[in-house]
Amino acid sequence: MRAWPEARILSGFLGRDGGVSRGAYATLNLGTQVGDEPGAVEENWRRVRTRFPAATIFAQLTQVHGGDVRVVTRANAGERRAGDGMVTDTEGIALAVFTADCVPILMIDEARGVAGALHAGWRGILAGIVASGLDAMARLGAPARNLRAALGPSIGPCCFEVDYELAERFAREIPGADGHARDGRPGKAYLNLRGIVRQQLLGAGVNAPAISEIGPCTRCAADRYFSRRAAGGRTTGLQMSLVGLAAERSSG
Repeated sequence: MRAWPEARILSGFLGRDGGVSRGAYATLNLGTQVGDEPGAVEENWRRVRTRFPAATIFAQLTQVHGGDVRVVTRANAGERRAGDGMVTDTEGIALAVFTADCVPILMIDEARGVAGALHAGWRGILAGIVASGLDAMARLGAPARNLRAALGPSIGPCCFEVDYELAERFAREIPGADGHARDGRPGKAYLNLRGIVRQQLLGAGVNAPAISEIGPCTRCAADRYFSRRAAGGRTTGLQMSLVGLAAERSSG
C-alpha cells in the first residue's frame, strides 16, 4: 500500500504476500537476521527492488527498540547502524524499517526534499522515538508543521494487551497516553499505540489532516501481515515499510 499518491515519493507499507519464503516466513519476509533461508530472502529482495526501481539503495538499521535516529547520506547509506529511525534529504535513498506488530511511521516533506522512517514499538515510544524523529527532520529543514505522516499496519488496541503496570508507565511518562488505554483482563490493559503516536505528532505541531493511519491490526490480519503476537511470541518474518524521494529526471 502506498502512503501517498505522488509519483516522486517512494513510499509503501508491504505485507507478507508476494515472496518465496516458507513456514513462519511465508512469503515476503525481508528480514535477513530472523533465521529464514538466505536464498529465499535474496529473491524476496530482488522482487522488491524490481517493484521500486527509483530506489538506488535501501537504507537499513539494526533496530534495537530505542530512540536513536540516524541521518542517512549517500556516503553512509550502505552502513547498518544501530537505531530505530532514519532521515534523509538525499534523493534516490529509500529508508526501510521492519516490523511484525510495531508501528512503522513514514514522514515526508516533499517541497524540502526530506523523508523519515521510524520503527516505533512500545519501548521505542517510551524512549522518545517520535520526538527524536521530528527533531531530526527539523534539523534537515523540515519542521513538523510542514510534514505529512503515515502510520502503517501494526497491532491495534483490539489486541495489544499488556500488564497494567506498563499502561501506568505510559500514563506517567507520556501526557495523554491514559486516554489511549482501556481495561483488559484482571491486571491487564489494552493500549492503542497508533493513537499515542498520533497524539505525539499532533502535540509536536503536525497538522491533523496530514496524519493518516493505513492498514489493519497486524494480529487480526496475520494472514496478510507478519505478527509476533499472532505467532504466540515465536519468530516470524518481517515486513518492510519504506519512504524516500525519487531522483528528478534531467530534462536534457
